[in-house]
Amino acid sequence: MTGRLSVDDHVVMLINELSARFLPNPALQRLKPYGAEERAILSMAGGANALAAISQWEGYKPTPLLSLPTIASACGVASVQYKDEGHRFGLKSFKALGGGYAVQRLVERHGTPGITVTCATDGNHGRAVAWGARRAGIRAVIFVHEGVSEGRAAAIAGFGADVRREGRTYDDSVRASADAASAHGWHIVSDTSWPGYEDTPKAVMQGYAVLAMEIEADGVRPSHVFVQGGVGGLAASVLSYRWEKFGADRPVMTVVEPDKAACLFASASAAALTAVGGDLDTVMAGLACGEPSLLAWHILSPGADAFMSIPDAAAVATMRDLAELGIVAGESGVAGLAGFRLAAQDAAMRAALSLDATSRIVVYGTEGATDPDVYRALVGRSPEDVAA
Repeated sequence: MTGRLSVDDHVVMLINELSARFLPNPALQRLKPYGAEERAILSMAGGANALAAISQWEGYKPTPLLSLPTIASACGVASVQYKDEGHRFGLKSFKALGGGYAVQRLVERHGTPGITVTCATDGNHGRAVAWGARRAGIRAVIFVHEGVSEGRAAAIAGFGADVRREGRTYDDSVRASADAASAHGWHIVSDTSWPGYEDTPKAVMQGYAVLAMEIEADGVRPSHVFVQGGVGGLAASVLSYRWEKFGADRPVMTVVEPDKAACLFASASAAALTAVGGDLDTVMAGLACGEPSLLAWHILSPGADAFMSIPDAAAVATMRDLAELGIVAGESGVAGLAGFRLAAQDAAMRAALSLDATSRIVVYGTEGATDPDVYRALVGRSPEDVAA
């Protein structure tokens, strides 16, 4: 498969001309032990429990870790490996691990009679919660904002959820979901956290840690990880597992966000949890989040090595290059790889991250074509054509 990749001169020039912001984490405490405060949020023991539960679900199997040697050669590193979540439980996204697991934990605590779960979503998390609710035989009410495509909203409804469109941005729909839950006694299953709401987001993030555990089971020990931002849940999950297990010998981790929704970058720059405003109108719809998760930030602030923000064009170029490999990758799913490619082209970023010919890179392809129409518009080919 990988031999089919061809990065032509035009694409290389485009990548070189794209602007990206890069910030070595000013609050980094690389030598800090992973202590009791961090383990109260995410832990290897909690990850083992999540994996034990998830591995019993019908259809579970670890997703593939694809080697991209031509990209590695073009970027001057030893290896690039791409964790392809495009077929996870048929949902085309890693979110099944978090949303589904959190719904299961709620049902274990409360039982099923009369339970309704709710959340806000840019698409993938809501689909996962709706899927988990259908598995459990309970009701789901999912809030989407005006920027969520009709295709993604329809996919959520396809799992039997009541889909309600409210708000201009993801953060607006978070508040709408919370208000409705308070009014009706519903259970929020959010992938973000705020003061007073922490238990369920911990379960969501603990489910995401399965990704890091599957990679380790493959015998892979990366030197560098580039991972998507959003509210920070995934990044905190994969960081926490490696931080607890390897301490200061963990991989160098860079968190990558869209430049139009870079709340984690802004938080690192301000040395405090910081929200960003505006329309958040990035093509990377699953990462269009203006407010970081409180719990995730507790892990990322002292533990992440660097933060990046990238333009939409970098994600689209990466989607197209992966399509040449026969890999169907959604616009939010390529942010980590797009960020790495930009960093690899910049001498200052390479030096800051100690990227060299011996570096072993892992990136997370967190979604496939979750909206085939959007994918076709961006890539110029259908998902079926790419995968053929």
